[in-house]
Amino acid sequence: MKKWLVVVLIVLFSAGLAQARTAAPQKTRSPKKAPQTKVIAIPEDPYKAFIVVEARSGKVLEGENIHLKRAPASVVKLMLAYLVMERLAKGEVKLTDTITVARESSQMGGSQVYLKEGETFTLEEMMKAVLVASGNDAALAVAEHLAGTKDAFIKLMNEKAKALNMVDTEFHSVHGLPPSKGEPEDLSSCSDLAILARELVRYPKLLEWTAIKTEGFRNGQFIMNNHNKLLFRLPGADGLKTGYYRDTGFNVAATAIKNDLRLIVVVLGSPKARTRDDVALEKFKKAFAQYKTVSVVKKGEVIDKEVILAEAKIGKIKGVAGVDFTYPVPIDQKGTLKKEPVLAGKIKGEIKEGQKLGELVIKLDEQVVGKVDVVSPVNIPKANFFTILIRKLGINI
Repeated sequence: MKKWLVVVLIVLFSAGLAQARTAAPQKTRSPKKAPQTKVIAIPEDPYKAFIVVEARSGKVLEGENIHLKRAPASVVKLMLAYLVMERLAKGEVKLTDTITVARESSQMGGSQVYLKEGETFTLEEMMKAVLVASGNDAALAVAEHLAGTKDAFIKLMNEKAKALNMVDTEFHSVHGLPPSKGEPEDLSSCSDLAILARELVRYPKLLEWTAIKTEGFRNGQFIMNNHNKLLFRLPGADGLKTGYYRDTGFNVAATAIKNDLRLIVVVLGSPKARTRDDVALEKFKKAFAQYKTVSVVKKGEVIDKEVILAEAKIGKIKGVAGVDFTYPVPIDQKGTLKKEPVLAGKIKGEIKEGQKLGELVIKLDEQVVGKVDVVSPVNIPKANFFTILIRKLGINI
């Protein structure tokens, strides 16, 4: 009996132990976490190239990759504007000339003023549409009006670029839109666009247009808003043109004036419009704070050195400066600008008003920074035979 009881107790104990093991929570190992790779954001370049230029002298105050060739997008329209301004100055066209919209102009994409075939506008209305609204349709309409065809006008653009020594530039459109597949794109550089901008700022009418912030078109039915937001952010800003398409980024050729110092800033290839504008704004503020304009010589100013006239009615004359000359000098510059006249020894024959007699060489710390023609202020007829003979004999009369 005792043996049987012992066996029963052993069986019951074994069964209870097994049940306890089954009910006990099982310990499990947590899987090892995979190491996380830290993603480092690579900041985008704020620009691909930029330049800061003093407008009158053309002196480069700062720059980076200034000859890098890039598609300028709608900044291309500045060359169209320059050809228009040249023709206006020559009297070949008038702002009141009427332009009739052709079919191709009415079918343009991108920025536009939604021209319709057969509509008519004055040249001035069209130029505002080009420079304020960046109207691609208006640019084509102006080009065809002036040259007959788009291709003929593009040829004029490239000829003018060559004449201005814009060595990095080639135009394939009148508006700067991205090219069709297989077609070449417009190319230019900060240096070349600064050259073009320097030419354009000579025209007050052009700056009047590019300074417009907002204006109505088609009797106010369409409101044009200027894409150049520097006009709102920088006192003294009055131009010139922005440009953008995806592959080339955000571009601008801008100008502003402060205390008689006019600057041109070109920025190409920014990833965002705000970034482009911030870069341009910083470059303007920096240059305005560091430089001042010095008037070296005024047009018509007498140059105090005489030129001998071998055969003219009078024997000698003092010339005058042919043009104004100013130069940007660092505000903390210790050196001074010097003027050195380099004139002809003797000049034969009669003298015409405006005839070049020599040059005024301008130096800063003994480095030549500019030259101005010294010209005759008056006409001086040729002397008679007797007077010339006396002078040859060494008798000064």
